[in-house]
Amino acid sequence: MKVFSRLLTHALPVPLACALLLAGCAAGPDYKRPDAPVSESFKEADAGTPAWTGDWKPAEPQDALARADWWTVFGDAQLDALMSQVQVSNQNIKAAEAQYRQAVALLQAARAGFFPTVDAQAGASRARGASGNTLNGQNVTLGATWEIDVWGRVRRQVESSEASARASQADLASTLLSTQATLAQSYFLLRVADAQKALLERTVADYQKSLQLVQNQYAAGTAQRSDVLQSETQLKSAQAQQIDIQITRAQLEHAIAVLVGKPPAALTLAAGDFGDAPPRVPAAVPSQLLERRPDIGAAERRMASANAQIGVAQAAYYPTLSLSASGGLTASTLARWLSLPDRIWSIGGGLAGTLFDGGLRSAAKAQAVAAYDQTVANYRQTVLGAFQEVEDNLAAQRLLEQEAVVQNDALRSAREALALVNNRYRAGTAGLLDVLTAQTSAYTAERTALSITGRQYTAAVVLIKALGGSWHAPGAQAGSAQGGMEQPVGQPASQPISQR
Repeated sequence: MKVFSRLLTHALPVPLACALLLAGCAAGPDYKRPDAPVSESFKEADAGTPAWTGDWKPAEPQDALARADWWTVFGDAQLDALMSQVQVSNQNIKAAEAQYRQAVALLQAARAGFFPTVDAQAGASRARGASGNTLNGQNVTLGATWEIDVWGRVRRQVESSEASARASQADLASTLLSTQATLAQSYFLLRVADAQKALLERTVADYQKSLQLVQNQYAAGTAQRSDVLQSETQLKSAQAQQIDIQITRAQLEHAIAVLVGKPPAALTLAAGDFGDAPPRVPAAVPSQLLERRPDIGAAERRMASANAQIGVAQAAYYPTLSLSASGGLTASTLARWLSLPDRIWSIGGGLAGTLFDGGLRSAAKAQAVAAYDQTVANYRQTVLGAFQEVEDNLAAQRLLEQEAVVQNDALRSAREALALVNNRYRAGTAGLLDVLTAQTSAYTAERTALSITGRQYTAAVVLIKALGGSWHAPGAQAGSAQGGMEQPVGQPASQPISQR
């Protein structure tokens, strides 16, 4: 045993020297970001809007940059108050934050592989031998074991865990941005429902007055029973829609309550009107704004993590070098322990490797390579999806603006037609059916105009989200890009016949 320990002590510098020489090596490929499909311009960009002249380049994650409170561009104090509650109360965000803390803990666990493991032991024993003698023993030992990271397995594992932690951080940012956008969309849809409810209340009141007039005419013998029935049908249909819009509003209010971390019964939002027109998000934006999308950042970092796992799998082919040392005190009696205990120590090193595993390591590496290829495809698909989302909402913004103009013209025509039919009805040259048809057309035109306004707000929110929570060029003020897109102001779609 003494001879073996002496030989091991002399041989120890050899593997240690090899470890120092190979310390800069790491198994597996170094990470290099693959190409991603990035267009040079947006297809749906409005040619009439000044374009950004910055350079285009492949998306690189910059989602860690601070984001401004993008929702303030809508100028709605109630929305601002709700947004302040999302980050601290939404349960999905809390879950994503807890997942991020788990990833950070895993990173710390991986970094522990760089350091030796130190343990301590203390024991006492009493035994009786074959001769009848009693043997006592007390000992205290301190030991350390250190696996030298010759092939970079620990470094690759740390690299993978660090990328995974950054991906979880990006997931947290993505969850926050998505939740904020969902809240903004739900809030504006609720305001659309408020506007439609107010429109229906005015319309129902107008239809009730019109029905009363027709009933009076029927009682006087100047109107037919069918006129009364048609007027009642119009009124009841409007009342049914008035009830239905309350269902939509209640559900939106409940959804907003859950988004801010409250039970539906704990939140009541008073009816309100739209503020100014939705902001005109710039139609031509630089590709680097897509770098602020946290989902792209998360996908890119998962590629880096998967690439490092290839190195971990590759390092399994090589032997491991470990060093161990221990020292302590031992004594057979308590008196000797207090006076002069025996000193014990050992030091050594070893190489250990697998000679045959039935293809286990090659399968593990093939799995790691396939997992990396999957993350590359997911990354490229995420970039494509990001461009699609921007293109979709650029098209929606541009076309909804045009649709709003046409719908406003239709609304003005419907109101004018209703006024003319009312005049003809009073002159006795038009029937009640003509009046009812004109009233319905005017009401439908105004409700459609309100719906378009709501869609414009939704498109603006989704486009800001698609650009990573920032829709203006770096260094520009958020309010500088707001345009003068006028929206139809709600007016009563109809008035009672007696007032026309």
